[in-house]
Amino acid sequence: MSGQSFPEEVAALPTAAVSDALDALGIPGQLLGLAPLAPGQRLLGRAYTVRYVATGVPPGTVGDYIDDVPPGAVVVLDNGGRVDCTVWGDILTAVASTRRVAGTVIDGVCRDTHRARTTGYPIYSRGYFMRTGKDRVAVSDIEKPVSIAGVQVRPGDLILGDSDGVLTVPAAREAEVLEKALEIERVEAAILAEAIEGGSLRQARARLGYHTLQRRGGAPAATD
Repeated sequence: MSGQSFPEEVAALPTAAVSDALDALGIPGQLLGLAPLAPGQRLLGRAYTVRYVATGVPPGTVGDYIDDVPPGAVVVLDNGGRVDCTVWGDILTAVASTRRVAGTVIDGVCRDTHRARTTGYPIYSRGYFMRTGKDRVAVSDIEKPVSIAGVQVRPGDLILGDSDGVLTVPAAREAEVLEKALEIERVEAAILAEAIEGGSLRQARARLGYHTLQRRGGAPAATD
């Protein structure tokens, strides 16, 4: 699915609407604790997964997988939430950006953040720290299911990020999640329009079902 383009309305969806849709459908997907490196970041693509483990003797490699990541994919790195050493830095950012990789999500930390900030390359992580992961962690699996912030991410799953954070949508449930998110966006837009035109926000929310938008099994009210 490399290089896949998304419908404009899907590409514009905020993580908040998709998060509400995930809640409504009972699907875990919000990646707690992972934040954008810079404000205004936007990320959309399919997961290319890499898992790290503590290195053995002799030490393993942090990996040259970037050569195999297709344009438009999101590199998803499972470093077990480690914040004492990095698995992403300047060289990877430069190569990924040049090859039009969509961005990187790390259950861990990155370093050499200046290049990512100046080029606008999207990174979501638990922070940044200069200590190298070389001889500390090694790649154990590529393009296998990984755990990011306690949420399973499979190769090809949808990854969406913005200034509020980052989440994943299982490919097998993608259509219904996105349909629900678009429906939620339409309801919220209708509520906002009604309130801005001078109507009661309380009444608009009640009439259009605002307080149950994210409720599991609930359905947004009609907007006409």
